[in-house]
Amino acid sequence: MSALLAIAAVLLDAALGEPHRWHPLVGFGRWAQGWERLLNPTSGKHASSALRLRGVLAVAMAAGPWVLFVAVVSFAAWNPASAAMRYFGYAIAIVALYFALGNQSLRDHALSVHRALSEGDLTRARTKVGFIVSRDTGQMDARAIAAAAVESVLENGNDAVFGALFWFLVAGAPGVVLYRLANTLDAMWGYRTPRYLYFGWAAARLDDVLNFVPARLTALTYALIGHTGTALRCWRQQAGAWESPNAGPVMASGAGALGVALGGGAYYHGQWEERPPLGTGSPPDAASIPAALRLVRLGVALWITVLIIMEGIAHA
Repeated sequence: MSALLAIAAVLLDAALGEPHRWHPLVGFGRWAQGWERLLNPTSGKHASSALRLRGVLAVAMAAGPWVLFVAVVSFAAWNPASAAMRYFGYAIAIVALYFALGNQSLRDHALSVHRALSEGDLTRARTKVGFIVSRDTGQMDARAIAAAAVESVLENGNDAVFGALFWFLVAGAPGVVLYRLANTLDAMWGYRTPRYLYFGWAAARLDDVLNFVPARLTALTYALIGHTGTALRCWRQQAGAWESPNAGPVMASGAGALGVALGGGAYYHGQWEERPPLGTGSPPDAASIPAALRLVRLGVALWITVLIIMEGIAHA
């Protein structure tokens, strides 16, 4: 049944894409900002341990009630006294995974960058890529734009697709809700800035823990679909040098699978940051963006196929 529910959510995401109005994560972001304003002091000196504890409390208060709510509803629905309750449980699971997935949204954003680059419109390409990366885009040339888009596709392939699928398959609707909310909190608070260096520690560590296994499965998926030997070699040799313990394997393997060179320096919030090299070969161009999307698309098909086979064996 998990395979059918996952397929339904993936198809729903492909058909509808990301909701443009009333997206639950937008409401959750406002909810989380309220807790951050309450618990993260903006003035005075505070011990790092106290700020970390405040961050732990903020994560618990921001995400905990929603995960608990979905867990209670799911438990009631998956232990039904009637067929109607059982189907209600199925619907809850599908909707939870649909809202956690960002495959179609990632595809739409990346292809808008690809179209702008293909048409030679660098101004529009810079604007479009700015929607999916956190680095400064104002002075990017065509290669830098393509590289940023490819890196975003590879990394978000884990964060917005395979990680969500993994936690749905492992822990159902509560698991995928916890994963997506933790990922959102990390995106909001997981920065090494004076305001979030200690307060955002809990959100960043929770995201690291929840992504540890999915990131490596994503890296393996990219390797199996692309240039396998090169991807595995880049993963082994380059991932450890990347600052993020989970983005490193994903992006090194993905770059190797595509046969392109990623990484290198970039501006973030006005500051130049040197980053280790990833992958091998020539820098990416506009054509590398749909190639990266193909890795994700075929990866989803591979996961669903394996899941169907495993469920068939289990019920044989």
